[in-house]
Amino acid sequence: MTTIGKLDVEVQVKSGADKFWQSIMDSANIFPKVCSDLYKNVDVLEGDGHSVGSVRMVNFAEGSPIVKSSKEKIEELDDAKKKVAYSVIGGDMMQYYKNFKATLEVIPQGEGSLVKWLCEFEKASEQVPDPEMIRDFAAKNFKEIDEYLLKA
Repeated sequence: MTTIGKLDVEVQVKSGADKFWQSIMDSANIFPKVCSDLYKNVDVLEGDGHSVGSVRMVNFAEGSPIVKSSKEKIEELDDAKKKVAYSVIGGDMMQYYKNFKATLEVIPQGEGSLVKWLCEFEKASEQVPDPEMIRDFAAKNFKEIDEYLLKA
């Protein structure tokens, strides 16, 4: 069994790419407001929260199984391509993964968008399951934000 892997998910949303991208860039405010069933709060610890080098602490909602917090650092950002990459650098998620890096991209498609999320990870041990739960969490998050944006 391997301890290094990749998982990805693609979610088709009805929101335009610019609008959806802006919600991702304002995730510290938007995620807890829109997805209160998933997020307790998102606190920006360093930087502005949406540029390279920014660090934020994500605290997940009470019902979140296993992982309660994740300290994330933005490693790459390309506004023109609507693409951001971040690494988990702290929080209790580090009990399960030595390395965890995710990339999110919003691709325009007609009037809507395709949201692509990919994670690369190294498990802390072979007993740690692949992060399917995290991938499914991301997909649910994107769908809830899309619903919110369509009503806004």
